[in-house]
Amino acid sequence: MFDIQDKPERVERALLIAVYFDRREQAETEALLVELAELVDTLGIQVVRQEAVFVREINKRYLTGKGKAHELMELAREEQCDCLVFNNELLPAQQRVWEEESKLCVIDRHEVILDIFNDRAQTSEARIQVELARLEYSLPRLTRMWAHLDRQRGGTGGGKGGGGAARGEGEKQIEVDRRLAHQRIDRLKRELAAVRKQRETQRKERQRTPVPHAAIVGYTNAGKSSLLNRLTGSDVFAADMLFATLDPTTRRVELPDGQTLLMTDTVGFVRSLPHGLVEAFKATLEEALHADFLVHVLDASADDVFAHHRTTMAVLEELGAHDKPVVTVLNKLDLVTDPARRRELQLHFSDALMVSLKTDEGVDPLVNALTDMLLDRVRRLELRLPMTEMALLAFLHREGKVLSEHYLENGLGVEVTAVLPVRLMSHVEGYVIDDQDPTPASIAPPQAAEAPGATEPAGDEGKARASAAQP
Repeated sequence: MFDIQDKPERVERALLIAVYFDRREQAETEALLVELAELVDTLGIQVVRQEAVFVREINKRYLTGKGKAHELMELAREEQCDCLVFNNELLPAQQRVWEEESKLCVIDRHEVILDIFNDRAQTSEARIQVELARLEYSLPRLTRMWAHLDRQRGGTGGGKGGGGAARGEGEKQIEVDRRLAHQRIDRLKRELAAVRKQRETQRKERQRTPVPHAAIVGYTNAGKSSLLNRLTGSDVFAADMLFATLDPTTRRVELPDGQTLLMTDTVGFVRSLPHGLVEAFKATLEEALHADFLVHVLDASADDVFAHHRTTMAVLEELGAHDKPVVTVLNKLDLVTDPARRRELQLHFSDALMVSLKTDEGVDPLVNALTDMLLDRVRRLELRLPMTEMALLAFLHREGKVLSEHYLENGLGVEVTAVLPVRLMSHVEGYVIDDQDPTPASIAPPQAAEAPGATEPAGDEGKARASAAQP
């Protein structure tokens, strides 16, 4: 979080308020308050109290009833709070009323998340996305910002007889700001459109020599960046904080069967993620839409892991990526010490892989699962190439993965073990001496795949050509 020396002498104090309208929602509301407290703490604001408030009917002026609103304002003054933070998204008019009557800063969950994203944005693309979301959020709230700065220009008219007909009001400050905000929003949208176009161009370039692609998705702080670092040996920024990653990062993973897999880390999700942020970050999140499959990382130690799963799936559905094949990973297993809790997780997520990136528990089965997702894309082959076909050997190095080369005596050729995409098999089918099922390679090192029972016979034509090629 934040070092104590980085904080000001007097830390801002906040009262958190969550309003709910159905008593059956009390438990979920209290869970959301706990999550809101983590979000607020990420901004360096001290949470002094949390209040879950049941309301039978929505009050258009306060959201709560008038009496409860004044009670909460008085509570905030007693606790010497500097701000009120609502879990609910307040209407601009409601936010203005609470600020005027409480004399305190009033923000909602939406604005808290925007502030965190603003702090985390590092690249120009992320900053564009955050600024766009912030402007669209602030636009209807300009009235409360500039109510005291109405700028009017009046004057006397020049009509017949020098009368004093008014020329009318000039442009108010709020109108100027609205116009400037709309212009800035339009400009940012054009810049994001250019980013999307650039990504599409890069994607088409990748598809010319297609490499399998997986997107890592999940709730914020579940361990997505740590997973990418563990599998690829990279040093992507990973920390125990909310929204540590805003920009997509892609790295290469070498799988046991020799295949290469591209993996992309994406921005984390959160319950009640503002729709404006989902829209702004679609340029980033669309990596999940174009991936061959998804790796959904969950924090197994989180009390609300089931709700986190539902949240991520809901966002993926909004993006149109919910029907992708998914490898579900329950991370931070080292923090789940209760056997009953582990059994509950296994029953609920029957196909999930139980992993601890901290202790490496379950990492090997995870790598094997990633390999299994690509079984229909490649074949593992034993080839015998004559010396006159060295161009084919270069082709194998370029388009596939050469695992071993053994040059035969007297210049009779070279025996090659390679992994090649199925779509390119026709280039080498005349030289196949052993076409292996790739399944063993996903659960054992490459050399183990030569064990008896790990092969399937080549076709009759392939046998005839291989026999003719033998010395």
